[in-house]
Amino acid sequence: MTASPAKSTTAIRLAPLKPGMWQDRPVTSRPADAQRLSDLARLRRVRDRIDREYAKPLDVEALAHGVNMSAGHLSRQFRLAYGESPYSYLMTRRIERAMALLRRGDLSVTDVCFAVGCSSLGTFSTRFTELVGVPPSVYRREAAGATAGMPPCVAKQVTRPVRNREAPAPSRT
Repeated sequence: MTASPAKSTTAIRLAPLKPGMWQDRPVTSRPADAQRLSDLARLRRVRDRIDREYAKPLDVEALAHGVNMSAGHLSRQFRLAYGESPYSYLMTRRIERAMALLRRGDLSVTDVCFAVGCSSLGTFSTRFTELVGVPPSVYRREAAGATAGMPPCVAKQVTRPVRNREAPAPSRT
């Protein structure tokens, strides 16, 4: 006489016992919420570091290492939280600072390029033109008197570059 194996109903339950319960414990998302808040705090630290150290040679690997994340994870999470990649955010900060230095008028475009942490004048000029809409040399010539008499805090707000390549293309007439 061979006994057939009985199906065990007390093993692992694959369906909730009742709505909101799983294996006699309430379902909560607290660990996920805590992780999300932790990630947001680390992303804020990365953004603050970029704001503070924009003139230093920063790369995504170094930024990720500083907050114990992989470079890929940092880039994805940063884009989700702030709408642009860490590199794009860094370049936007550098261009904002470059705009302020060019408005002063006492530095050449090359000096401004290196002062804000860019190592390539060509990349700096290309990114500047994408964000601002005019090359840095033209901006320096035209913006020197545009903010005369304006408080610096207002000038910074009025001249803030547009992110994500939204600057209007220069007309070629």
